[in-house]
Amino acid sequence: MDEQTGKVFSIAAENFPVPGCTASRTVWQAPTASLACFSLAEGTDISAELYGYPKLQMAVAGEVQATGALSALLGPGGTIVTPTDVPVGMRADRNAVFIELSMDKETAMNPIIETGAVFSLKDLVPYQDGRIVNMDVAGSPAYKVVAMSFDAGTALSEHAAPGEALVFALDGEATIAYEGKEHLLHAGEAFKFDAGGRHAVRADKRFKMALFLSLA
Repeated sequence: MDEQTGKVFSIAAENFPVPGCTASRTVWQAPTASLACFSLAEGTDISAELYGYPKLQMAVAGEVQATGALSALLGPGGTIVTPTDVPVGMRADRNAVFIELSMDKETAMNPIIETGAVFSLKDLVPYQDGRIVNMDVAGSPAYKVVAMSFDAGTALSEHAAPGEALVFALDGEATIAYEGKEHLLHAGEAFKFDAGGRHAVRADKRFKMALFLSLA
């Protein structure tokens, strides 16, 4: 996904399902974790499989049904953390796209998140007047997942991270400055930073995002 660095893009639009098929593509990589996009065409499924580590799965477009040991319907924005060592699959009755974060065994989850229960990343952090609100959703020494809300008029000044980062806009809109250029980011769109890329975030309107950050 290096070709996406420094550009606004849509995970849903760029991963539209192939008729009769399932497809996947890695969109972000940390040393011991990875974020992949899955597209499921109408009537297709990914068989239930067991993994020795948890996965965070979020529907981006359409609806996906968790199967196997879990029975949960994820609409757009619906998110679930799968338990380890139990069979979990995904099925789509109509075209759907979801992202899946494969997490390492050292991952620490925020205690408010219940494994196997559907939640919304967007709803984890409230808006507060004049403030930026952060919540560490999951993380290990190698990576971090953060949910953030920005009140209108708040901003993060220019900075850089040691590893790659992916921003997924959950609500509202914001301006992303990256290496001297500004980009308007709307809900449902994403933006990727290279390691060491200078960037800033300015919320002229209220804005929420999920940040997937490599720490190495």
